[in-house]
Amino acid sequence: LHARYVLNLLHETRKHLKQLPNISHVSTCYSEEITVCGDLHGQLDDLFLIFYKNGLPSPSKSYVFNGDFVDRGKQSLEILILLFTFLLIYPKEVHLNRGNHEDHMVNLRYGFTKEVMQKYKVHGKKILRMFQNVF
Repeated sequence: LHARYVLNLLHETRKHLKQLPNISHVSTCYSEEITVCGDLHGQLDDLFLIFYKNGLPSPSKSYVFNGDFVDRGKQSLEILILLFTFLLIYPKEVHLNRGNHEDHMVNLRYGFTKEVMQKYKVHGKKILRMFQNVF
């Protein structure tokens, strides 16, 4: 995805998240399902498998993602792009909780910083700063 669109997505995501309370309250009833996921760690195939088995986020399919989206795997950036896009499209059905890997120092050590800089050589620093701001 072109850097301009990534930055736009990050800007809109940040704007949306700033409006939310610090703690998310998600309730469900017996007739509704909610899928809770955690620790994707840059494994895009795992996210695809979750969506294949449970369906894509939609007004009838809610998800809670419990952090650790990035680091270790090679496709953290793609995971965040997908999750942030679904969050903006379905703000009442997609909930994102920050994990310990959504932290600048952890990203330096476990690979997300390097991934962003390799994929976006020219605008990598700006994109990385914006990701940290969103986190």
